[in-house]
Amino acid sequence: MSPRRWRIDPYYEGPLKAIRDGLRDLGWIEGQNLTINIHRVAPKAAEIRRHIEELLDGQPDIVVTSGGTATGPMLQATSSVPVVFMAVVDPVGAGLVESLARPGGNATGFMRFDYSLSGKWLEILKQVSPAVTRAGVVRDHTITAGVGQFAVIQSVASSLGVDVVPINPRDDGELESGIAKIACSPNAGLITTTSAAVSARRDVIIKLAAQHRLPAVHSHRIWVDRGGLISYGPDLIKLARLTAGYVDRILKGEKPADLPVQAPTGYEFIANLRTAKTLGLTLSTAVLARADEVIE
Repeated sequence: MSPRRWRIDPYYEGPLKAIRDGLRDLGWIEGQNLTINIHRVAPKAAEIRRHIEELLDGQPDIVVTSGGTATGPMLQATSSVPVVFMAVVDPVGAGLVESLARPGGNATGFMRFDYSLSGKWLEILKQVSPAVTRAGVVRDHTITAGVGQFAVIQSVASSLGVDVVPINPRDDGELESGIAKIACSPNAGLITTTSAAVSARRDVIIKLAAQHRLPAVHSHRIWVDRGGLISYGPDLIKLARLTAGYVDRILKGEKPADLPVQAPTGYEFIANLRTAKTLGLTLSTAVLARADEVIE
């Protein structure tokens, strides 16, 4: 039988390498004292459950998950295998841990951000394109994080003079019609929230934003690397290195329940000048001065 081949999304490739590098620096060498079994799955409940069952059948000493879409089902499937999650938006609200300081169960890890960050995306959109008065918000309405992120964006919208409209990415057709409807409004813009369902349609959303000439703000730099306009969010490479540290501590005997869930210590602002020019948008000096990196 030929070996199984995995296509790793660039969004995950960097963090995966950072975890491996971090573990190696801590003395865990693949093929010697460490075996890593990678499962990359689409955000579909049945497929996630199947991969979790397959993974747990291998009796791992520890499991690392990315995001809440995989972490929730993993914790439903096991209460004994230690789980370290990376980049979960609301681990307490999602029921993954009892509290940030004292997780209390078999899981701990690292938050992607606090919900309050979501309001920053709309503020940045107004700074980038001050004329914006209506914004489509692409979110997964079926998960707590999708509802929470939109609620925060909505809470700051009136003070910024922006009407916000949710767009649910259940399929490409609904996504396309939702963005096209927003684009029919004058002075429109776009925000993409964080979820597996939204990330799975990243390239489609970037293409539609360009097609409809919509200024857009995203939650992670991979969007900007692939042609999006602006991103504001945590450095997932740093979170991955921290994740490796927790894996090391648990493998050496510490309990997830005793390791506090940590939040990012900073966020990065990335701007794509090429995309701005394509949109006919001039980024102000203030916006460019704020950027941690400008793609030219």
